[in-house]
Amino acid sequence: MQQLKEKISGLIITFNEEKNIQEVLECFDFCDEIIIVDSFSTDKTLKIAGSFPKVKIIQNKFEDFTKQRNMALDAAKNDWVLFLDGDERITSQLREEILETMNNPNAKDAYYFYRTFFLGNKKINFSGTQNDKNFRLFRKSKAHYSENKKVHETLEVSGTVGIFKHKLLHYSFENYDQFKNKMLSYGRLKGQELGLKGKKYSFITQWSKVIFKFFKTYFLKFGILDGINGLKISYLQSLYVYETYKTLKN
Repeated sequence: MQQLKEKISGLIITFNEEKNIQEVLECFDFCDEIIIVDSFSTDKTLKIAGSFPKVKIIQNKFEDFTKQRNMALDAAKNDWVLFLDGDERITSQLREEILETMNNPNAKDAYYFYRTFFLGNKKINFSGTQNDKNFRLFRKSKAHYSENKKVHETLEVSGTVGIFKHKLLHYSFENYDQFKNKMLSYGRLKGQELGLKGKKYSFITQWSKVIFKFFKTYFLKFGILDGINGLKISYLQSLYVYETYKTLKN
């Protein structure tokens, strides 16, 4: 593995990630430090994480994803940061691309990563996942997470942007029930976010958006080509929208 000319901090936010934490922390093997912001996990997450010598653990009560992420950014001592979720994995090809990029004197300030999705061990090729990309590598001096987003955090970059060729592996959901619970949780956070922005509940808006979300995911984003998993994903994406407006109503 080539040596980095600049140091980098690996960042992750966690809550009960004992099934993932070992493998995701191994993805940070080229990082100078690893910052974990944990929402008081009750499983073995912190015990496993503590076995890694570069790890610094910060515990903070969860309010929303943006606050946790910005806390991790503030704690990082290096300008370059690599931010991963617990269910994401770096391939050897992507690792080399990251190292080559950081050693390039003309490197951009932030980089999008496309992701390959899995539901359990089944690869998802469509259902909207084919266009999914997120910022994962960036200079923290040039970026921060928008504070008005409680879920689906948005990184605001005041600099140049690039896109990596190799993809992250995203083992997004182990099973249907986990997927459903996550969508319901995200929906509630999104509803709270809309409420804080002054949005009001509308029955017509709720159901038109629910129906369109299903139609968009299953047909326009080719979820139908993912078979039964495409149908499940389309339903749960529309459930997320339903829960958003249900929360807004309450």
